[in-house]
Amino acid sequence: MKLRRVTAASAAVLALAVAATACGSDDKDDSSSSSGGGNKKITIGIKFDQPGIGQKTPDGYAGFDVDVATYVAKELGYSEDQIQWKEAKSADRETMLQRGDVDFIAASYSINDERAAKVDFAGPYLLAHQDVLVRADDKDIKAPEDLNSKKLCSVTGSTSAQNVKDKLAPKAQLQQYPTYSACLTGLQSGAIDALTTDDSILAGYASQSNFKGKFKLGGFKMTNENYGIGVKKGSDLKAKIDSALEKMVSDKSWDKAVEANFGPADYKNEPAPKIGNVVK
Repeated sequence: MKLRRVTAASAAVLALAVAATACGSDDKDDSSSSSGGGNKKITIGIKFDQPGIGQKTPDGYAGFDVDVATYVAKELGYSEDQIQWKEAKSADRETMLQRGDVDFIAASYSINDERAAKVDFAGPYLLAHQDVLVRADDKDIKAPEDLNSKKLCSVTGSTSAQNVKDKLAPKAQLQQYPTYSACLTGLQSGAIDALTTDDSILAGYASQSNFKGKFKLGGFKMTNENYGIGVKKGSDLKAKIDSALEKMVSDKSWDKAVEANFGPADYKNEPAPKIGNVVK
């Protein structure tokens, strides 16, 4: 009987311990999903292959979007070592947000009506424009119409070059390369005459040490590209990120990030846009 009583008591203690452990585990899981502090993480989508914007390097991650995202994360209560970076390819961005794969995305993500129907946008935090990059010594291409009969490069699947041909220079000779880096190599060798995409992306590539002084931006401002930070539809992060972006502009951290990432290309950036002001 004594043995049975001890065993029953031990079982009761064990049951209490298991219950306490389970409660502790639940508390930990709940806290890890809240914002900021402790050992919690925040997952942010960026580009991995756009120098000056978002690039994965042997030393970590670099670019204007990375600087903006890091600042925002800090304002949300996360240190740099609490950030988990995830590649956000253009075609995957809405799906990543809808599935909850990331908390937010800062990846040269232009705000438009089609995307805004699927996700919410904080910002914008940068007003970019479609432009061209030409060789530094080029004196022939001074306006979009000068691209007629010129070899115009963009990345396979991009609409940038087609936009120029359809609306501005119908006789441009489109050349599609697999990467922007390949376009730059062709531009440098003379195989192509101009490369087109967002001016911020062009400035990022031209700012690379091996290309400094070799290219220049046309400054044509052919479209308006309002870069926003994407969040899941209905997320309360939108308002918090907007506040962080406003602070980044007011304390001049935004200007420092622009200069650090685009300065070597002599990028004539627009002033920081006002939150909610999407330029059509």
